[in-house]
Amino acid sequence: MSFLRASGLAKHYQQQIAVAGLDFEVEQGQFVALLGPSGCGKSTTLNMLAGLEHPTRGKIQLQQQDITHFPPGQRQLSMVFQSYALFPHLSVQENILFGLKARKMARSEQQKRLKHALELVDLGQHMHKKPAQLSGGQCQRVALARSIVSQAPLCLMDEPLSNLDSKLRNEMRSEIRRLQQSLGLTVVYVTHDQVEAMSMADHIILLNRGKIEQQGSPESFYQQPQSTFVAAFIGHPPMNLLPHAEGILGVRPEHIQLAERGHPVRVQHCDYQGPSTILNVSISDGPYRGADNVQFSVSGKQQLTSGSQLKINWDPNKEHSFCSTNGQRLASSYTNLKSAI
Repeated sequence: MSFLRASGLAKHYQQQIAVAGLDFEVEQGQFVALLGPSGCGKSTTLNMLAGLEHPTRGKIQLQQQDITHFPPGQRQLSMVFQSYALFPHLSVQENILFGLKARKMARSEQQKRLKHALELVDLGQHMHKKPAQLSGGQCQRVALARSIVSQAPLCLMDEPLSNLDSKLRNEMRSEIRRLQQSLGLTVVYVTHDQVEAMSMADHIILLNRGKIEQQGSPESFYQQPQSTFVAAFIGHPPMNLLPHAEGILGVRPEHIQLAERGHPVRVQHCDYQGPSTILNVSISDGPYRGADNVQFSVSGKQQLTSGSQLKINWDPNKEHSFCSTNGQRLASSYTNLKSAI
């Protein structure tokens, strides 16, 4: 039986549909990422799970109990917010213990949980400081510690790393994943960053305009995107989508290489990134003639002037095929695409 289940979950605001009937399940101990662009409904979905928003229709079950209409305090969950939501006048220790004190938990149990949480997030030496004396990463650790001491069976996280710089985000990704695995937490994590989702989650639910575009393991998103939306959203750089007479061909940048014989292309610009250079080209002849913004990488620094002529090629076994009408996946290769049509 699933640990958390959403059935037909929807949220409407007058004439606007924010979430349009979602069905998904979360297993105990699983890290699930709700992924998607701004406005896709991921935060609204999380707020409905938390009880901060009431569904227009649908059902939410936690450990086989219907909690759809439970207030937040009765849902047995914790939440980590984007803004940390710390009390500025309270110390680290007091922020972490605030919820336990509100529940009138025994002092001995409070101190036991506090000690354990401070060790896990490495904040023992900062326990008497106020939030203004901490870095962004340390503030996020306080928010995580507050979630840990609650010992709630479900933890909801709403873009908790978006306020951090790139280096801190990388560090905190590893930290959150380590804590989640060591504590066996069940986590639903909202993010717009596909790198976060791909590197942290066991299971990804990708939303688009309030609907589930695809859900599954990170590997399934990379290897078998079910639509052009998924293909263009997952990957850095994203998959190249090449329109042609029989549909849309998808090729990931890392599967394209320079070749002596192949598709003739014209260089548009180069993006040097240290160990490699991203080339942006347009295809000048053949079945994909006119396709521009085709991206692929070459090792080292490449200084190619705009308009330079090159040839590229790729392994046909790495191709993905999509319908030009609805963008849905048709087959795994161009050869299969032709027979499918």
